[in-house]
Amino acid sequence: MDVKEKVIERLNEFTAGKEALLVPALPKASVLIPLFVKDGKLQVLMTLRSIELKHNAGEVCFPGGKFDKNDQDEIDTALREAQEEIGLPPDGVEVICRLVPVLNQRGLLVTPVVGFISESFRASPNPAEVSDVFSVPLEFFLKDTHQSSYSVPGIGGMVHSFIFSDPHTNKIYQIWGLTAALAILTAVLVFERKPEFEVGFDVDNPIVAFQRDLQHRLSKL
Repeated sequence: MDVKEKVIERLNEFTAGKEALLVPALPKASVLIPLFVKDGKLQVLMTLRSIELKHNAGEVCFPGGKFDKNDQDEIDTALREAQEEIGLPPDGVEVICRLVPVLNQRGLLVTPVVGFISESFRASPNPAEVSDVFSVPLEFFLKDTHQSSYSVPGIGGMVHSFIFSDPHTNKIYQIWGLTAALAILTAVLVFERKPEFEVGFDVDNPIVAFQRDLQHRLSKL
């Protein structure tokens, strides 16, 4: 099997079942974790949010946003937002799986949707929402070289931060918080390998760990 086939086979084991998606009626959102293969290596596409936005301005995120009443499900939300933000057509995404929802600091239940896109995709960022689009080798999120972690009052576990220097543009990005956590989770699932640093979840059973964390946080609402 080639790289893409192996990743699809691996991630299909972790798609969230209906029971994992049956969560309280809280505001919902989705993000798309777009993967592609370049020169035999797995890459993940990320965006830099506009500094004009009300929330998370100027931060690195995955394409995504809030659930809309016309969306059929979490996948629809992720694909619609990706099209609005970076011009990625829904039929240009091969959806692989939905991971367990996570609760962000604004009280949104965020469902990560993992999918493959074409290496040839060229983003057309919506300047009202996105100021830049770039890609990072997924394996980068298992290495300790440019990673730091710290505790933040009111947040359980560790908050991770990565400093990524894009070799193609020489631009430097900070990838932290929920985006970093989802990148680490995806890398752990895909490569079946522990990160070189300590994380705040059981890397041997990451999906179970994220489910337990979600239930714990929901119980405190």
